Parts: sequence; C-alpha cells; structure tokens
Amino acid sequence: MRARIYIVGIGPGSREHLTPRAVEAISSSEVVIGYRPYLRQIRELLGGKRVVEAGMGEELRRASDAVRHALTGQRVAVVSSGDAGVYGMASAVLEYIARKKLTVEVEVVPGITSALACAALLGSPLGNDFAVISLSDLLVPWEEIERRLEHAVAADFVVVLYNPGSRRRSWQLGRAKEVMLRYRSPATPVGVVRNASREDESVVLTTLGELEALADMLTTVIVGNSRTFTYRRWMITPRGYSSKYSMEGDG
Repeated sequence: MRARIYIVGIGPGSREHLTPRAVEAISSSEVVIGYRPYLRQIRELLGGKRVVEAGMGEELRRASDAVRHALTGQRVAVVSSGDAGVYGMASAVLEYIARKKLTVEVEVVPGITSALACAALLGSPLGNDFAVISLSDLLVPWEEIERRLEHAVAADFVVVLYNPGSRRRSWQLGRAKEVMLRYRSPATPVGVVRNASREDESVVLTTLGELEALADMLTTVIVGNSRTFTYRRWMITPRGYSSKYSMEGDG
C-alpha cells in the first residue's frame, strides 16, 4: 500500500458504532494520531503502532504531525470523534495540505456524527430539514453564530446544537434559547442527549421553555421545528407523509 493519510471518524464512542472501513483504515496504519480521549475509545486497535497523542486545541499540530509522518512514507490515521468532516479533523488536515501546496494521498473515512447518534436515541427528530450549529465561539465569533442560529430558527429548521457549553462557556445556551424563543413556542420539543452510546448516557425530553442552560461539550441539544411533537419517549418530526397519503389501512 502507498503511504497515505486516513482521516477517520470513529463514531460517538461505542465499538459497535465504529464502521468496518474505519477499523480497516486504523488497523492498516503505522501511525495513529488523535486527541487522548478519542484514542482511548479505540485502544484495542493500537497495538504495535506509533501513537501520537494531542490535547484539545492542538488540531493544527495533529495535522502537521500527520503530514510529516506521511511524507516519510508511512500510513497515518488521524482519528476524530463522530464524523471527521463535521467539526472534525478533516478540515484541519486538508486545509493544512492545501495551504502548504503539498501532494499527499488522503482518504476521509466517514463516521456516525453526534447529530445522528443522538437523533436515533430520541426517535426521529431529524425527519425533515435541519441545521447543525456549534455554539462554541472559540473559532467563530459569537455574533456570527447568533446570526446563523436566528436565520435557521426563523426558517423553521430543526436545529441541532453542538458544543452547547463548557466550564468556560456557561452562557451561550441560555442566549441561544432567548434567540429561539423569538420564533418558537415555549412548548417546542427539545431533546438533550449526553454521552450518546457511551457510559453514563442520558436522554432527556423537555421543551424549549423549560430548557436549562446546563450543558457541556459531551451534550447535544436538538430543538424541534413547528411541527415536531412527542409521543411516549419519542421526539418526532413529520416528513409530510400524512399530508399527502392516507394513514388509514390494515397495517
């Protein structure tokens, strides 16, 4: 096999949500690079490999390390939680390669992103158009985030909120709630999922009016649109079938 970089989405955390292609890419690599907690999720695949750990905020270092090892002829896997292309390492690695005008073989291996893992636990909140917005203002100015959020809510998208809070960012979710209440009823269903498919997984159904501004980087918040409703433990956003086809029948 030729030297290359695999940018691998390892899913939400559980082994059964790691795709066969992700396992193959990691297993065939000589060097594996990633954020420490993500590497712990795949430790059984790391035997006999050079493992390069990095902390939060060291994404560009991970990207440069990956390129450096690949240019020496090694196969490198850069692991990313969820899907590597959704707020993940694919952007950092490919931007680094492009800005340096390098020629490197790259394969982006998709994974199950948090929006999908959390939606599955809630039922079908993403049954129609939706927008994914990160509330982290570490890399994007808050004014820009708030403008995107306002447009998404005004257009009646279901909204998935990533990175709703942290120890240093305690006010963003509360402010986002204020913005959304301009356009959504306080009774709008909201799903709050923490640690999807990991230990201490929790799933809470609430409403926009009752949404508490208590969340961390392990939490994903899904806010329904004007048609979203709940039934038992499910959060359901209609696709529109019942308005077009009759639900009467034998089945």
